[in-house]
Amino acid sequence: MIVIVRIILFNDGDYHNVMFMFMFFFFRFYLFTHERQTHRQREKQGPLEEPDAGLDPRTPGSCPEPKADAQAEPPSRAIKTNQDLLPETPWTHIFYNDFWGTLLTHSGSHKSYRPLCTLSFRLNHAVGGLDPWSYHLVNVLLHAAVTGVFTSFSKTLLGDGCWTFMAGLLFASHPIHTEAVAGIVGRADVGASLFFLLSLLCYIKHCSTRGSSARTWGWFLGTGLCAGCSMLWKEQGVTVLAVSAVYDVFVFHRLKVKQILPAICKRKNLSLFLSISLLTFWGTSLLGARLYWMGNKPPSFSNSDNPAADSDSLLARTLTFFYLPTKNLWLLLCPDTLSFDWSMDAVPLLRTVCDWRNLHTVAFYMGLLLLAYYGLKSPGVERECNGKVVTNGKQNANGHSCHSDGEYRNSESKPSLAAKAENGIKNNAAQRSPLPSTENIVVLSLSLLIIPFVPATNLFFYVGFVIAERVLYIPSMGFCLLVTVGARALYVKVQKRFLKSLIFYATATLIVFYGLKTAIRNGDWQNEEMLYRSGIKVNPAKAWGNLGNVLKSQSKISEAERAYRNALYYRSNMADMLYNLGLLLQENSRFAEALHYYKLAIGSRPTLASAYLNTGIILMNQGKTEEARRTFLKCSEIPDENLKDPHAHKSSVTSCLYNLGKLYHEQGHYEDALSVYKEAIQKMPRQFAPQSLYNMMGEAYMRLSKLPEAEHWYMESLRSKTDHIPAHLTYGKLLALTGRKSEAEKFFLKAIELDPTKGNCYMHYGQFLLEEARLIEAAEMAKKAAELDSTEFDVVFSAAHMLRQASLNEAAEKYYDLAARLRPNYPAALMNLGAILHLNGRLQKAEANYLRALQLKPDDVITQSNLRKLWNIMEKQGLKTSKT
Repeated sequence: MIVIVRIILFNDGDYHNVMFMFMFFFFRFYLFTHERQTHRQREKQGPLEEPDAGLDPRTPGSCPEPKADAQAEPPSRAIKTNQDLLPETPWTHIFYNDFWGTLLTHSGSHKSYRPLCTLSFRLNHAVGGLDPWSYHLVNVLLHAAVTGVFTSFSKTLLGDGCWTFMAGLLFASHPIHTEAVAGIVGRADVGASLFFLLSLLCYIKHCSTRGSSARTWGWFLGTGLCAGCSMLWKEQGVTVLAVSAVYDVFVFHRLKVKQILPAICKRKNLSLFLSISLLTFWGTSLLGARLYWMGNKPPSFSNSDNPAADSDSLLARTLTFFYLPTKNLWLLLCPDTLSFDWSMDAVPLLRTVCDWRNLHTVAFYMGLLLLAYYGLKSPGVERECNGKVVTNGKQNANGHSCHSDGEYRNSESKPSLAAKAENGIKNNAAQRSPLPSTENIVVLSLSLLIIPFVPATNLFFYVGFVIAERVLYIPSMGFCLLVTVGARALYVKVQKRFLKSLIFYATATLIVFYGLKTAIRNGDWQNEEMLYRSGIKVNPAKAWGNLGNVLKSQSKISEAERAYRNALYYRSNMADMLYNLGLLLQENSRFAEALHYYKLAIGSRPTLASAYLNTGIILMNQGKTEEARRTFLKCSEIPDENLKDPHAHKSSVTSCLYNLGKLYHEQGHYEDALSVYKEAIQKMPRQFAPQSLYNMMGEAYMRLSKLPEAEHWYMESLRSKTDHIPAHLTYGKLLALTGRKSEAEKFFLKAIELDPTKGNCYMHYGQFLLEEARLIEAAEMAKKAAELDSTEFDVVFSAAHMLRQASLNEAAEKYYDLAARLRPNYPAALMNLGAILHLNGRLQKAEANYLRALQLKPDDVITQSNLRKLWNIMEKQGLKTSKT
């Protein structure tokens, strides 16, 4: 009702229109700033990296090796992991890569070449990093600008009155725009629309000044430049050139189809022929350059992206592709059911002619044909305009035709509010330049609705979606114009004031309902969980899968598992969902189940490197080293051709090689480990964090006693990540080994400073102090380490060993006992506990632990020797032994 009150109060001034528009945008902005996601996280592929290899804790003087950092999970490819947004990446890379940061000529590239949109993301990133607020602000400001320019464009067709205002509000409030404005990656559509309209307005100026001013070709140059910019925001922007041609032929010159060829052949229409020829040349040049720049190859998509394109049935493909525009128009007309994703089975294929949805298709195309016929028909009568007779096909002084009969006629001597709205102009419109007729506007509206949508129809090439609401952003301008001009035409034709008011207020009510739906839909976009829950009824497989990712990030493990299984219920062969479920199970120590789902994921997608990676890690932890080695090797050999995200694939392959190198490292094959590490360095992508890899290179060289090479790689690790704790610790060990004790101590202390809660740091520093014979300090570090990491066997066991070295046997016994409880079936733990009990005089307990250790490892020489010594002592003291 706000719209109606606004029209009643301020119908006479453009200034008030602008103020109300601003208030409306501020309301939208208030809604959007609550949305805290910078993208739609559809996949979650986070390889689990295993810690660096540790030494056998039983070895005297040993302690666990530093742990490697886990590699970051790749979320949004368009923003969060897009290297083109980072300041260290040359900005020129934007013009060679696609929207997701993949080289445009790569076989797996999406071929979405939108450098101006990516450049805007880069500027956002430079100003506010990854804070979503600034990204949403830019999106809403762009939508405000598009609405303002669209309203200006509508004014050239509908005049200064309330119908122009209606068209602007209809566009501003339409719910179909929510995805493009609330979703950050939808900026491509909004930016393309802005330059689309600017190009069209420039061409309108070119037409009105053609033949009378030298500036006309300046306007034409602006048309071409804005069309190019629109295409560099999003591909469909180039279609503005075709819409401009429709405007010139059917609106400016008011030609009918049968008049086009004769008009072009006449000498007096050379200007029209030249303009259309230049539009055609420029459009062909832009498309040719675009095709050449992407390597002259179309993108490839999976069958789930566009099931109809992958169908073997020609009938199913044909019926479905004819039906999809019908479904898109329904979303424009009645946007009741909206979804973040319409892929997979969201729109079931039409497989037979008996499918009742074919009736919708027939009705849709018949309606379009009737509208086109209405707009292009020749009435065959003369009409009066401004006191002059105008014949059909003739243009007036400014090239625009006059309105249909009665469109300028006032119904009352003292017009009411409804009468003021007549014609979409004010009462003094007769003194102003005549406007296009209703038929002209219908033709232009249809072209604006249809032509920008043609690239999404699969007519010339297959696209990677079934329906995408953001793609309707530009076509919705034609829809809004069509609704407005239709309402205005009805308003003019009816005679009764009641019916005029009914039509007028019905249009205003439609705007109110659209605004309310937009507000409700914005609520769905406030966070990922609400967004994905809202899409369950449209695309349950994709929605449940993404919801599982969100629930997992909230530590709702059981709910996340249920969501993944629901997704697989609807579509059992989704490799990403199988992988994500396996990852969830692995993180909760359900390794057998995790392996099962990883194998299913690999079966569905044999190129899913992250599934091989985590399979290998589980096998390695289970002691199946040979099987793990084969898995890692197989992963490393998978090429990145035809993969959607080659960067993530290369990261997983690099992680596989990293873990394979560690496997060789643990087996003492240091030369083999180095060879694998070098291969990993060659294959790693730019976004891969190499500090752990470099650190392990240093470890391998250190084991081979190649200390200068080891130092080089430790330094490389620190250069790539200055706060990398493992490199501080390993480099400190190297410095201590080479006699640079004071420098070594600084690195150990720096590691503790970087993370005072990590017991491993205290453990390494304590080991250094022990070697320096600073026994009391070493014991303090050992206790601190064991307190912080009381559940880590390696830390607790090494702390006990250091306390024993410092002759603090009572404290050593406490931690040896804790270590034995952490690993009750580990022979070394039982043997060392027996040894400290032996030293502390608890002979019978010591005997029990020795015997238990020998049960697990009967041929252990040290345990056998210690047990014999213990029995000798017990016999001397008259104690009963197990051998007697």
